[in-house]
Amino acid sequence: MNELWQKFLANPHDFLPIGEWVNGFITFLLDNNAGAFDAIGHSVDLFAEHVEVALLSLPAWVMIAFFCGLGIWRLGWKFASFVLAALLLILVTGFWAQTVATLALTLSATFISLLIGVPMGIWCARSRRVNTMVRPVLDFMQTMPAFVYLIPAAMFFGLGRVPGILATVVFAVPPAVRLTSLGIRQVNKEQVEAGHAFGCTPTQLLFKVQLPIALPAIMAGVNQTIMMALSMVIIASMVGAGGLGNDVLASIQRLDVGLGFESGLAVVLLAIILDRLTESFGRGPTPQQGGN
Repeated sequence: MNELWQKFLANPHDFLPIGEWVNGFITFLLDNNAGAFDAIGHSVDLFAEHVEVALLSLPAWVMIAFFCGLGIWRLGWKFASFVLAALLLILVTGFWAQTVATLALTLSATFISLLIGVPMGIWCARSRRVNTMVRPVLDFMQTMPAFVYLIPAAMFFGLGRVPGILATVVFAVPPAVRLTSLGIRQVNKEQVEAGHAFGCTPTQLLFKVQLPIALPAIMAGVNQTIMMALSMVIIASMVGAGGLGNDVLASIQRLDVGLGFESGLAVVLLAIILDRLTESFGRGPTPQQGGN
């Protein structure tokens, strides 16, 4: 017994080589599913490229006018004035193209995250067993350091925006799942019973009763997904995702405080604009509160 204990103390990793098991699993997937990963990577890259090309093809004044108009509609003229000042500042500091590329990456990753997260959240809300199984997976996805996701993503899909987007999706999906599930489960039972009384099918009950009532919670999930995606696409520059993350990474490598501050400021301004706008959709438009 003492000899076994001494062996354990000398090299405890030999008794539970989790890292080796994970490496073996990744190698197995790469050896047996290369075609599937290529197809997924191609589809994601094509989608993200179309989003980026579409946004970059728009003149700066068109995008500025769009976000200002959205700001007036949702939050009033004071916020629209902030949006105008923020976007003009990004434009004059020379980070417009990088900001648009970051926005495209964020929107692409958010769309894929919601495509996965919202249906999964609905399933979790309808099945206690599924919710019990999914919750620890979501905990793992949210608490694992973000940099770790870049390693298998780069191994499966190489360098570029694809591994950056897919690593971002893994990081950003949990809020969409959790808040969609929470919103549906918090719908008043009496309202659900009223839907049953009027003869709603399960699908009608979901789309006409539960989802509309749960919309504020779902939009909070969308908001958090966007914020987490934006934070992750900056980190994803380490695998060549592009956008403002490249400038942030370059500033670290060169110890260039000025470049780091300017690129970081562009990220902050973009985050504030997206945060306030998406948050407003959970409350409904408030044009009468234009001074707030």
